[in-house]
Amino acid sequence: MVSSLANGMIRYIAFDFHKECKNMRWDRLSILLDQVAEMQDELSYFLVDSAGMVVSNQEGVFRSNCMDCLDRTNVIQSLLARRSLQAQLQADVHVRLGVLHVGQKLEEQDEFEKIYKNAWADNANACAKQYAGTGALKTDFTRQAVRTGKRTQLGLLMDGWNSLIRYYKNNFSDGFRQDSIDLFLGNYSVDELESHSPLSVPRDLKFLALPIIMVVAFSMCIICLLMAGDTWTETLAYVLFWAVASIGTFFIILYNGKDFVDAPRLVQKEKID
Repeated sequence: MVSSLANGMIRYIAFDFHKECKNMRWDRLSILLDQVAEMQDELSYFLVDSAGMVVSNQEGVFRSNCMDCLDRTNVIQSLLARRSLQAQLQADVHVRLGVLHVGQKLEEQDEFEKIYKNAWADNANACAKQYAGTGALKTDFTRQAVRTGKRTQLGLLMDGWNSLIRYYKNNFSDGFRQDSIDLFLGNYSVDELESHSPLSVPRDLKFLALPIIMVVAFSMCIICLLMAGDTWTETLAYVLFWAVASIGTFFIILYNGKDFVDAPRLVQKEKID
């Protein structure tokens, strides 16, 4: 699409994050930075000297679009910001900032490193909580692993936990929040003549009954395994009965999945209409 535009002001760099950085090899992000380094130097940055004279102007911006548009985006932006900041703090031909000498790197400034990485990790958490309901994933990289290029096992476990919470919230508690955002942004116009609220959706009996039946059946299956009967055939019969009941109920819930998911009501309703 970018090629078909034939616009010299727009450039596109494709980078397969999952393939290049699999097995937690985040040091390979340097491949992407090398690809955009010359471009970033061309875009430059805004700089004013002590007399108020503009020494250089920024000629463009980077837009990082990850498939999920959240956590990996923050990682890439933090690396681009680090490279730009390092160039600004190094001695310049026109304006000597006196912070870094040519050849010095930000990674060598321990106190600054701590502040910089915490700032980007906090930024990631603030954005992630707004959009996904949890802290950001991969903040162990932005906080700790810039030097080593590797992630920590604890960070990986925390990402798994946050991913589970996001899955639950995305399916069972995010609909009302999305409706609130749509109302706040004006994406949905309230019809004062509408007789009932589009947010009030009647739930039938299966909404409560099926999950309760599934939990009870699964619990009974475990109890029958732990408390064996007089004979193994009796125990097997009880286990099979409750296992079939729990599995069957689970598939019925999956089949009627839309009735259990907390989907947004307002904008979705307009799209359907």
